[in-house]
Amino acid sequence: MTRKAHPLAFPALLIGNAALACGPWLVRLADVGPVAVGFWRLFLALPLLAVLGIAVGQKPVWPRKLIAGAILLSAIFYVSDLAMWNIGIRMTKLANATLFGNCASFAFVAWGLWLARKWPTGLQSAALALAAVGCGLLVAGSAELSARNVRGDILALLAGILYAGYLIFVERARTALKPLQVLFLATLFGSVFLLPISLALGERVMPQDWTPLLIIAVSSQVVGQGLLVYAIGTLPSVVVGLALLTQPAIAAMIGWFFYGERLSVLDWAGAVAIAAALVLVQLRAPALRSGPEQPNLAP
Repeated sequence: MTRKAHPLAFPALLIGNAALACGPWLVRLADVGPVAVGFWRLFLALPLLAVLGIAVGQKPVWPRKLIAGAILLSAIFYVSDLAMWNIGIRMTKLANATLFGNCASFAFVAWGLWLARKWPTGLQSAALALAAVGCGLLVAGSAELSARNVRGDILALLAGILYAGYLIFVERARTALKPLQVLFLATLFGSVFLLPISLALGERVMPQDWTPLLIIAVSSQVVGQGLLVYAIGTLPSVVVGLALLTQPAIAAMIGWFFYGERLSVLDWAGAVAIAAALVLVQLRAPALRSGPEQPNLAP
């Protein structure tokens, strides 16, 4: 599939990641169970996604069998990711949860390079190395690896692996559908799966305060995921993957500001390294988009 360049795609990707980075904070603020937060995040977003899709000419449609299967699989991965990540968020630090939860970035980059049947270029390799250094600095800075956090860290890491599966199947669906069409169906399937999981876990489902749930539905699902799904069909996977790593840096700042989770010089250095990696990979972004075509997986 040839990537179609658009000047707004990269800014949209960064805005979407900034919105997604606020998610862990809102999960902590909600007065329902962590899996129930995931359900309300998806369920409350559905009417907004439907109205927005109709308004911009991307009304929900039922796709052909193979694409519907890809969306269903993306929803299964996404539900598993949200359930594990939301539980993990309440068992570890915000920086830990977001950093481990976004380990998907490197897996998604590897998938994109494999799909293109090519090794990373020199600039891509340098950007990936710089991003890895940035992640390491964030771990050494605000992330706290301890026995107290280990269960939450493991859940966040597993969630990150599952999130990579979600991104891969979303990219598959984007070969045939527009962004809001993909996101609406994935959100619909996901909400159907999450509610029974929350009930089976015995969680509190009905909130007293709807504010955090409404905010997370709009910011994380409509804005964050909407812009991310749009970018997946527009930008190279290496750019999308590296941009995901802005979330741990932003989450570390949120944790520092609201919860007193220490933000050190290493955190700032890690954030700068990730930002530099994004600048570096964007230096050749036009060439990446106009290079050899990736195989078209549409049936």
